[in-house]
Amino acid sequence: MWLIILQSFLLILIIAVVLIYILGYGYLFNGISKTYLKGKLSANIDDGKFFSSNIIATESPKIWEEAPEYNKTELPKNIADDLTNSNTASFLVIKDGRLIHEQYFNGYNQLSKTNSFSMAKAVTVMLFGKALEEGKIKNIDDKFSDYFDEFKSKASAKNLTLKNLAQMESGLDWDENYKNPFLPNAKAYYGKSLIKATFVRKFKENPGEKFEYQSGSTQLLGFAVRKAVNQSLASYLSEKFWVPLGMEQNAEWSTDESGMEKTYCCIHSNARDFAKLGQLFLDDGKVDGRQILNLNFINQMRTPTEKSKGIYGMGFWINNDNPIKHYYFLGLQGQYIIMVPEHNMVIVRTGSYNNLPKNDRGRPDQVKFLVNKTVQLFQ
Repeated sequence: MWLIILQSFLLILIIAVVLIYILGYGYLFNGISKTYLKGKLSANIDDGKFFSSNIIATESPKIWEEAPEYNKTELPKNIADDLTNSNTASFLVIKDGRLIHEQYFNGYNQLSKTNSFSMAKAVTVMLFGKALEEGKIKNIDDKFSDYFDEFKSKASAKNLTLKNLAQMESGLDWDENYKNPFLPNAKAYYGKSLIKATFVRKFKENPGEKFEYQSGSTQLLGFAVRKAVNQSLASYLSEKFWVPLGMEQNAEWSTDESGMEKTYCCIHSNARDFAKLGQLFLDDGKVDGRQILNLNFINQMRTPTEKSKGIYGMGFWINNDNPIKHYYFLGLQGQYIIMVPEHNMVIVRTGSYNNLPKNDRGRPDQVKFLVNKTVQLFQ
């Protein structure tokens, strides 16, 4: 009797596994192996070692200059409690181009590389801007279908532009849900092929009609930039930004099995090097007096779009409603590189804030809190 029950159970299990693969959900097993079997409930800031990646190489590291008052100011209780309670890994403050505060938590340190998550979206837009500047992409309004012929037959997609993708106005049918394993984010993150995860998606609206933040849009932009520059995006990032900025460490950019970077996420780097990306924008794209990213393009990145009603530009989240205006790279679980121009300040926070409150049209409450309190502390 028990043998029959066991055989029936095994048969059902085999049928279920076969159906999962037939229906295109085979990536679920990869996801389970990288989360639940590792003692995690979801993607996490330390999961880079479980994925294939391309190296973002540096050559001549430049160590941050420390301000005279470096780490001489103790964080007040309200900031310290916020950082501790949100499971922070690193908290850095750059003032006037010098490191003024640096603190690590939970065993992390200066060399710890953590997942950028969606902060990589702004990096992808930077690469788009550089390719435009170098003429590898002719126009910001180039059609995506000019790069991939298969989109010419899709009614809504044939007029999709690269600018639409950068501004999150693609009209793509993509549910930006990180918790449901059956939705496209999980397939892109744990699947074998980014093309299969993105190119099969339909379009629910005409491009340019509506703002909707979607990882799929940035991944499509990444495909176009990759084709235009004719090299891996990690090597292009290394050549155009990582080396000129004097990053302290090589970084890794997670890829699918074909070697294509996950351009909507997953640059694994340290907090000090993330801060250098922020400083680049405070310096209007200049490094040591040399313009490495076109200022006009930078201004487009940090100018809020009409469709987003003032909260998003191209790759950047923006808060000009706050008395202290700021814009920032934003990643899942509270990865921030925050630029505060009027105070010449960069704030970096990394960590695992799994229940990150976002009460202001998708903008995290913690960002505004850290900006207001940190500026007050170090002004």
